Amino acid sequence: MASRKYVLFIGLLCLFASNSMAQQNASGYDLRDSSLIPAKRLPQHNEFLNNAYPFPAKPRNEWEIGVKGGLTTISGDVRSVIPTGGFGFHARKAFGYVFSLRAEYDWMRDKGLNWSPSHGYANNPVLNKYYDPASGQAVFYNYKTTIHELSLQGVVTLNNIRFHKAKTGFNIYAFAGIGAATYSTFYNALGSDGLPYDALYTQVAGMAQGYSNRKDLKKALKAGMDKTYETMAERDPLQPTLGGAPLKAIGVLGAGIQFKLNNKFNLALEDKFTVIKTDLLDGQQWQENYNPASSTSPAQTRDYDSYNFLSLGLNYNIGKKAVEPLWWINPLDYAYSEINAPRHMKLPKPILDDADGDGVTDQFDLEPNTPKGCPVDTHGVSRDTDGDGVPDCKDKELITPTQCQPVDADGVGKCPEPACCKELRDKLDSGGYGNGHGKCSIGDLPSITFKGKSVTLSKDGKALLASVAEKLRNNPNCKVAVIGYGESSKSAQQLSWDRVNEVIKYLVEKEGVSQDRFIFRYGQSGGDENTIDLKDGTGEEGPNTVPAPHPNLMKKK
Repeated sequence: MASRKYVLFIGLLCLFASNSMAQQNASGYDLRDSSLIPAKRLPQHNEFLNNAYPFPAKPRNEWEIGVKGGLTTISGDVRSVIPTGGFGFHARKAFGYVFSLRAEYDWMRDKGLNWSPSHGYANNPVLNKYYDPASGQAVFYNYKTTIHELSLQGVVTLNNIRFHKAKTGFNIYAFAGIGAATYSTFYNALGSDGLPYDALYTQVAGMAQGYSNRKDLKKALKAGMDKTYETMAERDPLQPTLGGAPLKAIGVLGAGIQFKLNNKFNLALEDKFTVIKTDLLDGQQWQENYNPASSTSPAQTRDYDSYNFLSLGLNYNIGKKAVEPLWWINPLDYAYSEINAPRHMKLPKPILDDADGDGVTDQFDLEPNTPKGCPVDTHGVSRDTDGDGVPDCKDKELITPTQCQPVDADGVGKCPEPACCKELRDKLDSGGYGNGHGKCSIGDLPSITFKGKSVTLSKDGKALLASVAEKLRNNPNCKVAVIGYGESSKSAQQLSWDRVNEVIKYLVEKEGVSQDRFIFRYGQSGGDENTIDLKDGTGEEGPNTVPAPHPNLMKKK
């Protein structure tokens, strides 16, 4: 029967393996999620996030609880019959990716029946009350045993650390532990009439001497015996008890395989072997070397009994704000993911020679001696946005229209005067409009508003600046003062400078207005720090460019 049990075990193993081999266990988790980290490990977690410590903190992981049912067999002096059942439940907690602890309770029952006759029961204080060994009466040993077992087991996972692929959907493990068990063993010593089975045993013993096969012997015994186990088996009188049943220390070991159904449920196929220091688990402890014709009494055996529990279980993971039990997680997942697509690592910048410091390495630089501070293109050549022959870093008029070229050494061109403007100037010069010579009539100009700490122009702001540029083109004699507010701190002064610079830069680069038509004012008092005012600055004195007061505080768009 034991061979059938292992055939069943292998069959179930193949069945579940065929469904699970192709499943990949998405066992990774976000190491940046602080809610998964216990409070006592948060300092390590924070140091890891700040790149001050190389190892991430171990996350909080779920408990596993499970129930199981299966087949029980006892290995002793009496042969087990068809394996009988048992059930159990457990709780398991991981202490690392490989090791976990499991507390387990199992209830098991087994029955046994020898098909060969026995005579060595002379010292059995129970059976020799009903059968007379001196008469040569043969008996057929039998028993029914109920076992209650409680154990604490260390479990080692064997296949969750994988170097060349993600973890599959099954988990192989081995375990060993200690515990205690009680057992209660009974004989079927009497028939339904309350009398021993003398006649039945004599008949079947005769069949055994006639070389009947074991199948016929067992069939004859089962047909002649009732189903009750009414007689308490022999017990060690010095053995401690619990609830009236013998109590013994045990050692357990075994192996199993789990098949993942999802992140909460899994099936487990397991075989557990238990060693117990008693030879009375099956009710028999006497050797079969007794000869009724002699005065020699049978001797005790020294081969302790053991039992086996083959089970199929359903397990469930419990816990909040926790990852699944660590034995399901490949601890290399994070390392390989980070190597493949870094999110946390601080990678050193490659050091490549760049003699002129323009950001283009020497092997790709077509202009190896670019002046310091000059922006360059991808080939390391100084940028010349308007193509006037003056690099941007020296060009005071960054976008000079083609019709206004050639330009002077500062990149400033001289544009021909439009016919309409010439006519207007002539009239102004002659006093035809009554405004006097060179007077500016640009009128009121709009204010530009920025949001929060931003230095980026909104769509509305760009539209307003387009209207300002049009007025400037229609009034060539006008200058505009661009005024920013904020003097309370260094950051406020720098933010004011950034915004004034952004407005002027837009009018010059995008609208083609000459730089020298603006007066640059920042850090003024008496205004809204989020507003840039534009006012008629004709006749006023002031610079059109100003160095940043606090370059280290400059805002990036």
